[in-house]
Amino acid sequence: MADSDVRVNGALVIPAAELSWRFSRSSGPGGQGVNTADSRVELTWDAGNSAVLSPLQRERVLDRLGERLVGGVLTIAASEHRAQLRNRDAARARLAALVAEAVRSPAPPRRATKPTRGSKERRLQAKQRRTDVKRLRRRPTD
Repeated sequence: MADSDVRVNGALVIPAAELSWRFSRSSGPGGQGVNTADSRVELTWDAGNSAVLSPLQRERVLDRLGERLVGGVLTIAASEHRAQLRNRDAARARLAALVAEAVRSPAPPRRATKPTRGSKERRLQAKQRRTDVKRLRRRPTD
């Protein structure tokens, strides 16, 4: 694994060859260097044509990240740090987190259950206690 590869999880690594970087001037702090340093980072990855994704993973990524994708391409911008290197690391980490969440298998469906008799009784007792409290707060009728 090269330095600029992105490790998504134990089995999935996005190679640096599939990533493209753009750098521009960032807004925010930086003093005199803000006008010269291209510290803002845009990381783009073509998820639709990626060779590292299985067909099932590709379908999940395209479905779950559909609103963030433009033509199957995911773009991540990072400009929170003053140094370009730290912004590159932040963009890589954000890409890994997004893709890991997208390829994760769905949770098993919930099995429907009925409330137990004890839980029903406790709920009714709590309702009765609340009723009694409110009844005691009422103005007495003459």
